[in-house]
Amino acid sequence: MSARLGVNIDHVATLRQARGESYPSLVEAARVCLENGADQITIHLREDRRHIQDPDVGAIKLVTQRYGRPLNLELATSNDILQLAKEVKPDWVCFVPEKREERTTEGGLDLASDENFKKIRSSIDFIRKNSPKTKISLFVESDETTMRRVIECDIDAVEIHTGDYAKNFLDEESIEQYLEGYQKAFNLLKKHSIGFHAGHGLTSESVMPLVKQGLFEEYNIGHAIICESIFEGLGQCVKKYKKCIEG
Repeated sequence: MSARLGVNIDHVATLRQARGESYPSLVEAARVCLENGADQITIHLREDRRHIQDPDVGAIKLVTQRYGRPLNLELATSNDILQLAKEVKPDWVCFVPEKREERTTEGGLDLASDENFKKIRSSIDFIRKNSPKTKISLFVESDETTMRRVIECDIDAVEIHTGDYAKNFLDEESIEQYLEGYQKAFNLLKKHSIGFHAGHGLTSESVMPLVKQGLFEEYNIGHAIICESIFEGLGQCVKKYKKCIEG
């Protein structure tokens, strides 16, 4: 069975918010992605609302429902966003760390911190209680300490932060340490029935060693697809990436 492709359409919203217009349409972007092979749509509702806005979440959920595909909502442990997730009930939520000053998510959740761990566990419990059909993942690094704390959580999957790996690949530096780390993390989690997903910074080139390794069952890719779609068209880019992860 081939891996799934989640297309993150945040940066369609980035273009829209740059001018404060009603276009380009997030609904149309989701439709094009799903009609050209995307297995799910991923969006990140950030605390500062720099791209995705609250009404987008429900609107995109309607599109994914129409096509029988999941909506994956990335979110921090923010009360107002948790309340929105309670109302919309996405198919997946993925808890991610946020810093207001960062350009993009810079790394995985810090589960070594007891304070952060408690906050994450509380947010997981909130989703389990208020949207029991929603599956839950955590955006994390692949180190052993983090993996062992993940096992203590009531979650369905992890999404491994591949940003540093992807940068090394593009800079033509060694990626072996990352591949070895992913293998060790996978080995720790597989006996606990926790899904193994990947995301952040991946391109059609850098995803290939991961596909060849065969550990990840889902890839969430956004920035590269939206950038390349300027020249190739969104539908064609989605088809290309879907072909890549099918090996």
